[in-house]
Amino acid sequence: MRIALLLILGLLAGCQALPPLPEWQSPEGRDHPDLGVIVDLRRGIAVTPAQLVARLQTHEGLLIGERHDNPDHHALQLWLLQALAQARPQGSLLLEMLEPGQQARVDMVRGDLAEGRADDDLTKALGWQKGWDWNLYGPLVRYALVQPYPLLHANLGREEIMSIYRAAPALAGRASATAAVRDALLAQIEVSHCGMLPATQLPAMLAVQQQRDRRMAERMIAAPKPAMLLAGAFHVRRDLGVPLHIEDLAGEPVGVLMLAEVGETVSAAQADYVWYTPAQPEQDHCEQLRQPRN
Repeated sequence: MRIALLLILGLLAGCQALPPLPEWQSPEGRDHPDLGVIVDLRRGIAVTPAQLVARLQTHEGLLIGERHDNPDHHALQLWLLQALAQARPQGSLLLEMLEPGQQARVDMVRGDLAEGRADDDLTKALGWQKGWDWNLYGPLVRYALVQPYPLLHANLGREEIMSIYRAAPALAGRASATAAVRDALLAQIEVSHCGMLPATQLPAMLAVQQQRDRRMAERMIAAPKPAMLLAGAFHVRRDLGVPLHIEDLAGEPVGVLMLAEVGETVSAAQADYVWYTPAQPEQDHCEQLRQPRN
């Protein structure tokens, strides 16, 4: 009954003016027929941005997958936060890009901004990691820091990761610990490392990947609702990532929206919705890895 009521309210809200959609920034795929198309994968139908917002607001837990270096994905995430805020209050926002040691910094910055004290260098104040391009993440983080809901870390800390490398903890779960999930993740890890990882390192890499997913699931379960998690595409996949761990730990339903580049294929087994954007140029990181180091 509650979900039906929320959907009706969402459809009514869809008649109201949503924030203007951001202009495309990525250079490739501008003429692709799927550019800008949003698909409800469960129903196999295209939907409008307003209809997507109406559907997403019914989820108490929402996972949004991104390609980290695609500016259009970050712009759409910010748009979704703003659009959903018009329909219902946001409970919390969780980021893969934040670690436990940064939470106190995030809370302090939020307090300073609430009291009108601006930090001259947010990246320094937040302890923002250089691996996450601030030019891409900055606008969304700045927006989230001045909202009434908390901005929360969702990743493991570096010491935790090193501990997992040294001795991988056992992973329990009827959904997340199956051989099929492990094999698919191992294959993805091998591809992403260009087949150059020694076989002896693969179990540790798999353990880190799955423990990251487990931590994101734990954080989502504990977060004030409605909760939204922003993370890499593989982390949010229904068939491999965080949703399986949430199912194992709490059995809570979640919604998954994948932001994907045109030309990619996203199935109903992987996500509930997909929104196609232009693409970033492919970089041959494998060739870079093969280059001899001085």
